[in-house]
Amino acid sequence: MHRHLVSIAVALVCAAEFATAQTVNVWPGVAPGSESWKQKEITIENTPVGTVIMDVVTPTITAYLPDPAKATGTGVIIAPGGAFLALAISLEAIDAAKWLQQRGIAAFVLKYRTVEKKSDGIPAGLDLDTAGRYGMADGIQALKTVRQHAREWRVEPYRIGILGFSAGAMVASAALIQPDSAARPSFAALLYGGPFSKMPVVPKGLPPVFMAWAQDDPIALATVTRFHDALIAAGNKPEAHIYNSGGHGFGMHKQGKSSDHWIDEFYYWLVALGLTVPTQVAHRAK
Repeated sequence: MHRHLVSIAVALVCAAEFATAQTVNVWPGVAPGSESWKQKEITIENTPVGTVIMDVVTPTITAYLPDPAKATGTGVIIAPGGAFLALAISLEAIDAAKWLQQRGIAAFVLKYRTVEKKSDGIPAGLDLDTAGRYGMADGIQALKTVRQHAREWRVEPYRIGILGFSAGAMVASAALIQPDSAARPSFAALLYGGPFSKMPVVPKGLPPVFMAWAQDDPIALATVTRFHDALIAAGNKPEAHIYNSGGHGFGMHKQGKSSDHWIDEFYYWLVALGLTVPTQVAHRAK
């Protein structure tokens, strides 16, 4: 009986270790381009979209690592949306991270840089290409950071993807189509977002892409369909889920609509790619 209790205690300690989120900076020093930023980061709880973070100066990734008994060796960086002025960190990041963590997928919540909030909310003359350049750089660097920590976090460097919502999908798309093909994610998932202003050149031969959006999205519908068509035109074959309704920013919020189940379909897509089959690295000792 004593030996049995000891085994249970050890198992609980191990589970607690991997349930605890670990946070690291994305850049080794001050994030390039924001050396003179003076704003103070703000966290706002209990908004209509849950917890929101604003005025991010120091980008980080927070690792939600699965129990080694369930670990697959696959990792997903998650970039929330918020028009590069805020981050819907719970609805579009942490909730999804915990869902994936429970299913053996290591999830890494990316808190990327946002532009400073002014008294009227939106800086004068702001466009998403300008506002998003910091977040997009953070997304590309986040991939490098997770791959550098791959052994520690028990993920395979070649099984690390990125998932983005709205503006976060713009971050994910920048990582996906970056010129350095070796630095691209192993797969990408874009939720109701993509390049919001200027359509970049889309390369052929991209890693697998998952897309999901609602037909009644008043904000991103044109952007998403345009990027989907550009992917097709370049010879890529994205997996696309187009919901009858759901609006913009549905994230992990349940509305009683078919869009509620996008994350299940994303998981089934990972299954079809063989990314839920555990690899040796997932269970090896530190």
